[in-house]
Amino acid sequence: MHYWDGYGVGVWGFAMMTVSMVLFWALIIVAIVALVRYLGRTGRAEKGAGSAEEILAERFARGDIDEEEYRRRLQALSEHGRRRT
Repeated sequence: MHYWDGYGVGVWGFAMMTVSMVLFWALIIVAIVALVRYLGRTGRAEKGAGSAEEILAERFARGDIDEEEYRRRLQALSEHGRRRT
Protein backbone atom coordinates (compact mmCIF):
# COMPACT_ATOMS: atom_id res chain seq x y z
CA MET A 1 0.00 0.00 0.00
CA HIS A 2 2.86 2.37 -0.64
CA TYR A 3 1.27 4.02 -3.68
CA TRP A 4 -2.10 5.17 -2.36
CA ASP A 5 -2.83 7.68 -5.09
CA GLY A 6 -1.34 5.66 -7.93
CA TYR A 7 1.28 8.28 -8.93
CA GLY A 8 4.25 7.23 -6.84
CA VAL A 9 5.83 10.25 -5.19
CA GLY A 10 3.21 12.59 -6.59
CA VAL A 11 3.40 16.17 -7.76
CA TRP A 12 4.62 17.51 -4.42
CA GLY A 13 7.37 14.93 -4.31
CA PHE A 14 8.67 15.96 -7.72
CA ALA A 15 8.38 19.62 -6.75
CA MET A 16 10.38 19.09 -3.56
CA MET A 17 13.04 17.09 -5.41
CA THR A 18 13.37 19.88 -7.96
CA VAL A 19 13.62 22.60 -5.33
CA SER A 20 16.14 20.63 -3.27
CA MET A 21 18.29 19.94 -6.34
CA VAL A 22 18.30 23.63 -7.31
CA LEU A 23 19.25 24.61 -3.75
CA PHE A 24 21.99 21.98 -3.68
CA TRP A 25 23.62 23.26 -6.87
CA ALA A 26 23.20 26.88 -5.77
CA LEU A 27 25.03 26.04 -2.54
CA ILE A 28 27.84 24.34 -4.47
CA ILE A 29 28.22 27.34 -6.81
CA VAL A 30 28.21 29.83 -3.92
CA ALA A 31 30.87 27.78 -2.12
CA ILE A 32 33.10 27.73 -5.22
CA VAL A 33 32.70 31.49 -5.77
CA ALA A 34 33.49 32.19 -2.10
CA LEU A 35 36.59 29.99 -2.27
CA VAL A 36 37.85 31.70 -5.42
CA ARG A 37 37.29 35.15 -3.92
CA TYR A 38 39.05 34.15 -0.69
CA LEU A 39 42.05 32.73 -2.53
CA GLY A 40 42.20 35.79 -4.77
CA ARG A 41 42.17 38.09 -1.77
CA THR A 42 45.02 36.26 -0.02
CA GLY A 43 47.08 36.31 -3.21
CA ARG A 44 46.62 40.06 -3.51
CA ALA A 45 47.68 40.62 0.10
CA GLU A 46 50.94 38.78 -0.50
CA LYS A 47 51.53 40.56 -3.79
CA GLY A 48 50.83 43.99 -2.25
CA ALA A 49 53.62 43.67 0.28
CA GLY A 50 56.57 45.30 -1.45
CA SER A 51 59.70 47.15 -0.58
CA ALA A 52 59.58 50.72 0.65
CA GLU A 53 60.88 51.98 -2.69
CA GLU A 54 58.11 50.16 -4.57
CA ILE A 55 55.43 51.59 -2.28
CA LEU A 56 56.89 55.06 -2.68
CA ALA A 57 56.96 54.67 -6.47
CA GLU A 58 53.31 53.56 -6.45
CA ARG A 59 52.30 56.58 -4.39
CA PHE A 60 54.14 58.86 -6.81
CA ALA A 61 52.49 57.17 -9.80
CA ARG A 62 49.04 57.59 -8.24
CA GLY A 63 49.72 61.27 -7.62
CA ASP A 64 49.60 61.03 -3.82
CA ILE A 65 52.96 62.80 -3.58
CA ASP A 66 54.75 65.22 -5.89
CA GLU A 67 58.17 64.75 -7.49
CA GLU A 68 60.03 66.79 -4.88
CA GLU A 69 58.60 64.73 -2.01
CA TYR A 70 59.26 61.52 -3.95
CA ARG A 71 62.93 62.37 -4.45
CA ARG A 72 63.35 63.54 -0.84
CA ARG A 73 61.84 60.35 0.57
CA LEU A 74 63.77 58.15 -1.86
CA GLN A 75 66.99 59.82 -0.76
CA ALA A 76 66.06 59.32 2.90
CA LEU A 77 65.38 55.64 2.26
CA SER A 78 68.69 55.15 0.49
CA GLU A 79 70.60 56.94 3.28
CA HIS A 80 68.82 54.88 5.90
CA GLY A 81 69.74 51.71 4.02
CA ARG A 82 73.41 52.65 3.89
CA ARG A 83 73.50 53.37 7.62
CA ARG A 84 72.05 49.95 8.47
CA THR A 85 74.64 47.99 6.50
